[in-house]
Amino acid sequence: MDSQLSNWKDQVVDLLYWRDVKKTGVVFGVSLFLLLSLTVFSIVSVVAYIALALLSVTISFRIYKGVIQAIQKSDEGHPFRAYLDKDVAMSEELVQKYSHAVLGHFNNTVKELRRLFLVDDLVDSLKFAVLMWVFTYVGALFNGLTLLILALISLFSIPVIYEKHQAQIDHYVGLVNKNIKDAVAKIQAKIPGLKRKTE
Repeated sequence: MDSQLSNWKDQVVDLLYWRDVKKTGVVFGVSLFLLLSLTVFSIVSVVAYIALALLSVTISFRIYKGVIQAIQKSDEGHPFRAYLDKDVAMSEELVQKYSHAVLGHFNNTVKELRRLFLVDDLVDSLKFAVLMWVFTYVGALFNGLTLLILALISLFSIPVIYEKHQAQIDHYVGLVNKNIKDAVAKIQAKIPGLKRKTE
């Protein structure tokens, strides 16, 4: 099971780094087309149109193969038999493994939110408040679907850009992190009560 998960992770990395340009192009294009379709139509309409398009292709292919078999008097059988015989059921172990992982992430998120909202650490709660304030402006500028489209484009472009320019990016990110830490340290030193709790 772990080898399947490792194989799946390798496939995702290959997809995001454009190792197979044709495969990545199809996944990126279809995903982007789906999200752009959702900006114009409702999700119900998009799902219905996709289902109709898929059914049109499969029904047409099934009829075409049936006519060809009748003309050639061959008995090849159902054209989708290999897919119909394939087992698509999820194993109970796989469901339990992922449900435990999701439950762990959910519990950690709830604990962290409780810590932030009940001001266990004033500095962390203030950072969270600033982040939420920034999100109010982001929400006013973009809707959720636009953010998903931007996230998809970033997901397929940032890893490649980082791979090509890793040294320069790491250098500038390091400088920015150092400046932010220095500024936070100065602010914490000047304002009483903002010093971080010692763990």
